[in-house]
Amino acid sequence: MEQSTEPEPLLKVENVHVYLDSAHVLQGTSLTLTHGVLGIVGRNGMGKTTLVRTIMGLIPARRGQIRFAGQDITNLKTYQIAGRGIAYVPQGRAVFPSLSVHEHLKVAARTGGADSWTPDRVYQLFPRLAERRRFSGGSLSGGEQQMLAIGRALVTNPKLLVMDEPSEGLSPVILAHLIETCELLIKQQMHILLVEQNLHFVSSLVRDELLIMLSGRIANRVPGQVLLQDQALRERLLGVALDTGAGH
Repeated sequence: MEQSTEPEPLLKVENVHVYLDSAHVLQGTSLTLTHGVLGIVGRNGMGKTTLVRTIMGLIPARRGQIRFAGQDITNLKTYQIAGRGIAYVPQGRAVFPSLSVHEHLKVAARTGGADSWTPDRVYQLFPRLAERRRFSGGSLSGGEQQMLAIGRALVTNPKLLVMDEPSEGLSPVILAHLIETCELLIKQQMHILLVEQNLHFVSSLVRDELLIMLSGRIANRVPGQVLLQDQALRERLLGVALDTGAGH
């Protein structure tokens, strides 16, 4: 009997159910990320942030299983999940106002291999952070805080980067830089789970199908360019009438 040659998925979420108080927020959510970047879009309140917070162990799953690199990580502590190789860039950045840029990076840094991410390498990726390395997190602009949040995740040297609404509140210039940064990370073999409402942003990075989240589950899989070009489909799945993004 032939053995399967299919690679073990890097991340596999199977039939996950999550309740917040009495609300059944995730209702059997399932997805698989084997390599590269996986994009999830959907209207507000569909469970996208709950999903990534559950993956990171910040919200407990009532039922279902989450596997990472072949191991069950369901309901592990967040620090244990991070130690397995998942880094989280949360919605809203969550920088510490009193810590300097450099302190953020030094505190989060974890030893990696020869090509590991270090604070100095983050400064090469984001020269603006190098200029402001002694500034407090609270004094940074929204775009600079996003750079810091990504840099803080990278210095943990993860196998998977989970990004929740990274485009939120960014100017078009900073957004373009963020796209370039993500494209560079993907070329460097970084795996990314990207949760977004900005359809243009996520479609520029995800060449394959986007996952559409609706009422706590993955309801559809649609190529991003199809969503951008089909207004009726976009309105039905995302409630977006114009080509300005999915919900901004």
